[in-house]
Amino acid sequence: MTREHRPIGFIGLGAMGRHMTANLLRAGHPLVVWARRPEAAESLRAAGAAVATSPRALAERCDTVLTIVTDAAAVDEVVLGEQGVIHGARPGSLVIDMGTISPVDARRVAAALEARGIDHLDAPVSGGPVGAERATLAMMVGGPAPALERARPLLACLAKTIVHVGGHGAGLVAKAANQMIMCVTLQAIAEALLYAKRAGVDAGRVRDALLGGFAGGPILEVFGKRMVEREFTPGVEARLHHKDIGIAVRLARELGLALPASALAEQSFNAIMGNGHGQSDSAVLIEILERMSLGAARP
Repeated sequence: MTREHRPIGFIGLGAMGRHMTANLLRAGHPLVVWARRPEAAESLRAAGAAVATSPRALAERCDTVLTIVTDAAAVDEVVLGEQGVIHGARPGSLVIDMGTISPVDARRVAAALEARGIDHLDAPVSGGPVGAERATLAMMVGGPAPALERARPLLACLAKTIVHVGGHGAGLVAKAANQMIMCVTLQAIAEALLYAKRAGVDAGRVRDALLGGFAGGPILEVFGKRMVEREFTPGVEARLHHKDIGIAVRLARELGLALPASALAEQSFNAIMGNGHGQSDSAVLIEILERMSLGAARP
């Protein structure tokens, strides 16, 4: 089977991956998928995808493997583990990791793959499940430019914007910067809406007013609405933002940077986790800040 007709491998069928795989199938790409929970792959099997018994078995059938799993430990398992992609992929194959991990971990994985003649791109995405469903994600790519150009037609089925940021890990540096802005903005929105409510003003109308000015934007539009309505069904689970802002703050620490706003946002997400809301939408931050304010107001 020629490279053009070999299936695409896809690992990670969560909130993002299930939409991405659907878009690839709609674009006519044959797929081989693997999921830790076999039931997660059943709808894709029904839609025509093949289901592999392991990441290794998947890689044996594919020249390009896409992964989007939760963290570095999961990447290590599916790519470098005993039944990992590295043991089934041929030299000249390409592994594209679209999850959010540390740039340090991405470079380590890339080095292990390249020692076997396998190319690697870190290509984290922004846009959430809605962007994944609509194929309007923003993709930040690190790794060799020729590997990206080879993959670009495939990635264009998933993302509206694809930017080559630099070498290995550069895409994840950009994603960390994205998440710093995201989490700090969530902090500001939660504080502003809580302030409005405590001042006796309708927080929903304040949000409506702010959307028309420089403070407006998709974070205020989407997460601000959830905060006003106290709708905390995810969306984006807070535990993922907690992981991401933690990656950014740890890397900043290693670089000797003082980033006080990011550090504060990390503490707020620590509070979300400590209150047992890791699987709630990140909009739950307003409720956590409200509890903290009530505590501070007690004599």
